Amino acid sequence: MKKFLLLALFVTSSITFSQSEDEKQIKAIYDMALTNGKAYDWLNYLSNQIGGRLSGSVQAQQAVEYTRNQLDSLGLDRVWLQPVMVPKWVRGTPEFAYIETKPGLTTNVPICALGGSVATPDVGIKANVIEVKGIEDLEKLGKEKIEGKIVFYNRPMDPTQISTFSAYSGCVDQRYSGAAEAGKFGAAGVIVRSMNLRLDNLPHTGSMSYGDTPVNNRIPAAAISTKGAELLSTTLALNPEIKFYFKQNCKQLEDVQSYNVVGEIRGSTYPNEIMVVGGHLDSWDLGDGSHDDGAGCVQSMDVLRLLWETGYKPQRTLRVVLFMNEENGLRGGNKYAEMARQRNEKHVFALESDAGGFTPRGFSFDCSEENFEQVLSWKKLFEPYLIHMFVKGGGGADIGPLKDDNIVLAGLRPDSQRYFDHHHAENDTFEHVNKRELELGAATMASLVYLMDKYGPVPTPKIKG
Repeated sequence: MKKFLLLALFVTSSITFSQSEDEKQIKAIYDMALTNGKAYDWLNYLSNQIGGRLSGSVQAQQAVEYTRNQLDSLGLDRVWLQPVMVPKWVRGTPEFAYIETKPGLTTNVPICALGGSVATPDVGIKANVIEVKGIEDLEKLGKEKIEGKIVFYNRPMDPTQISTFSAYSGCVDQRYSGAAEAGKFGAAGVIVRSMNLRLDNLPHTGSMSYGDTPVNNRIPAAAISTKGAELLSTTLALNPEIKFYFKQNCKQLEDVQSYNVVGEIRGSTYPNEIMVVGGHLDSWDLGDGSHDDGAGCVQSMDVLRLLWETGYKPQRTLRVVLFMNEENGLRGGNKYAEMARQRNEKHVFALESDAGGFTPRGFSFDCSEENFEQVLSWKKLFEPYLIHMFVKGGGGADIGPLKDDNIVLAGLRPDSQRYFDHHHAENDTFEHVNKRELELGAATMASLVYLMDKYGPVPTPKIKG
């Protein structure tokens, strides 16, 4: 009995010491981020000196060169560029639209072309409008009521959803597939309500797809601001015979070469086990991409610096990957995973930040139950920093292609209530990022990476056949 009590006391004291050690390391990470963080300065340059970084653009290439140079300056073991072919879509001259209630009586409304859309004819398109709440309404209306008209998708994000990403998921199909589906019924074009929970005059762009629609049968697609959508809907209710005019000059060009930017600290004990932290370097062109996803990129860059400068030497190889072309193709994420498989690399953990630079609340995890239980055991270490949300869910689009049975995928989850006020719009700019919130996010990410590296993911049990 005495031996048992001594053993229990030894185990308890070991756990206490270990936890105290972890508490000290995590506090050092937060202290460093909040007093000597680099993320905000890096984001300032990305946003204000380079700007929007649409795939294939000059600005995207400038961002590649800038972030590579910054990673080089950190003294990492290795920094390199991973070539990837990306689509090159250009917006052209600013879009223009109006509602015509009578010949010559018009009201201008804010629109923007959806990413990947074709242009209107040079003179634009003017046609009657038919309003729908979603793609499912098209079949009910049929070709007779749709042909030659502009389909107006007006399903708003659900304000009762506390998770704004759930609200977004509930209506983004009309943006992504709306043109392809409306084209099957002979529509002349589509106008889509912006994915935005507030009423404002800012149209929000985003990717769309024509699926297998032949090029000659593709119809133009644009987003209208939420205020514009309300005005159009109300005007239609008063007079269903109104016309809508819009003109846009976008164009899809040939693919061009770009790069993922990769930096690495080689592991001291398990160098063949790779842990990734990253965000996507490309952005839409209306704003400067500060929240989506400049914030995630600079936070990921700072994770490696924070660990190194607080004296922690990783056991596993840590990589920061700044992915190219998440917004309109996911080419960077797919290329990284493809190269990892070709080289037989063993990835054990990947963490993505692609939900804005707002106050961090926690993480979502795509992993086994055993690994999730391990993560939950670390929750108390994060509570002093008001990090409380540890949930099962997706990790992120760019790290998704790495998924297999042996990897833990995680996504940083900041407070999401303001995210879609800025998402893909011209107000996704540097002044809307709070320095302290951005730095807290970097520290939160670094703390999770530290714990996952120190203790390692739980091996997946093998099922006996």
